[in-house]
Amino acid sequence: MPTKLISYDLRRPGQDYPELFAAIKSIGTWCHPLESTWIVRTTLSSADVRTRLSNHVDANDKVLVTALAGDWASSGLDKQSNDWLRQNV
Repeated sequence: MPTKLISYDLRRPGQDYPELFAAIKSIGTWCHPLESTWIVRTTLSSADVRTRLSNHVDANDKVLVTALAGDWASSGLDKQSNDWLRQNV
């Protein structure tokens, strides 16, 4: 199953995005290693993920969805995130 990296810039200060986070979690098995980054295993295309998430962000927010391959490296991530990445990317 493909793995997608989801990154975003949420522009409205103080805005809470629980519906966005719930939408990301509903797409597949996920990891949230950085504040504005999620990694999700899903059968959806990157465009389909973007479309699903666009209903949960403001018009001036930015979202990037891209496929990940097996080559990755990290620094400073918690053990749980590194373990997830080893198993899923």
